[in-house]
Amino acid sequence: MEHTGTALVLGATGGIGGEVARQLRDAGWAVRALRRSQAQPRQDEGGITWLRGDAMNGADVAAAASGCGVIVHAVNPPGYRHWDRLVLPMMDNTLAAAVAQRATVVLPGTVYNYGPDAGPVVREDAPEHPLTRKGALRVEMERRMREASERGARGIVVRAGDFFGPQARGNWFAQGLVTPGRPVRTVRLPGARGVGHQWSYVPDVARAMLRLLERRQTLAPFARFHMAGHWDADGLQMAQAVCRVVARRTGKMPALRDFPWWLVRAAAPFNVTLRELLEMRYLWREPLRLDGPRLPATLGEEPHTPLEQAVEATLEGLGCLPGPRGGAQKKSPARTRGFPLKMAPLALEAFPNDILGRRGGRYPDSPDLPPTSPAIS
Repeated sequence: MEHTGTALVLGATGGIGGEVARQLRDAGWAVRALRRSQAQPRQDEGGITWLRGDAMNGADVAAAASGCGVIVHAVNPPGYRHWDRLVLPMMDNTLAAAVAQRATVVLPGTVYNYGPDAGPVVREDAPEHPLTRKGALRVEMERRMREASERGARGIVVRAGDFFGPQARGNWFAQGLVTPGRPVRTVRLPGARGVGHQWSYVPDVARAMLRLLERRQTLAPFARFHMAGHWDADGLQMAQAVCRVVARRTGKMPALRDFPWWLVRAAAPFNVTLRELLEMRYLWREPLRLDGPRLPATLGEEPHTPLEQAVEATLEGLGCLPGPRGGAQKKSPARTRGFPLKMAPLALEAFPNDILGRRGGRYPDSPDLPPTSPAIS
């Protein structure tokens, strides 16, 4: 097995890209990362070398990838904007560099590839008939990866559910369920009641990627894996875990409210990001559970942090909890980069709670959630 080498991480300022970069570094890899605002190459205090460059510039990517055995492609247009114009050119630049270096490309995959015909439980070989434009682009990205694997590159796709984690802010958990940097008084529920939803803890996803990279020469040239992650069977278990953690740390039980989709729908004609968000709403209305034997068969077991432990670490990282001994609340960075729901907390605050309670369907029994219920894992 190959445990170390040189890796280029595209998207290292994001949640999953940053986590993979840090874990690669900690495992002894030499890690490079691109940043458009980087004036001069420099190695930060953690040992990651930052280079000036843009994933949309093929020459920048090729230069940064020189000598790399691995390229992590974790870059996405912010806020779902301009996917049709940006996603595939960035992928092509990565693949061209990978073919030139005979490198392995690692892609964090999503459930977007699948439509309802894939079934409620989806394995790696399920039919890929996406319902959305973004899903079609994801399928095309993987098709191009497979093609590049026939020209000297290698490809690993790790598909996972909605991300959450201590340093991941551009996701549903951080901007849909709670608000970073603020105490959790209300947990918002985007899904239809009784409909399951898939979540993935970012450090677990990164650990799976690293362990697959160690074995990359033993894998198929193009290999796809599904992470089981955390399956929220009724759409309430994640929110209930948040409530238990908050109650244990603060003594106060948050309320549960439905996410105000009516507000998103009303604003969508005036905001392209919210329009794109509505396109993906089917994932909150239909259960779609990733499953598959390949990851545990390859690794022995899937990296898996118990849900309540993962939720507590995430809330701490987002600055939503006081210190462990009742100290000051950790401050979260004021800026959340490019997340499609960044307007949602503002919209929620624009209306009195009693209006959101009626429109959003407050759960009257939420204060009675038992804070000592067993963790979901």
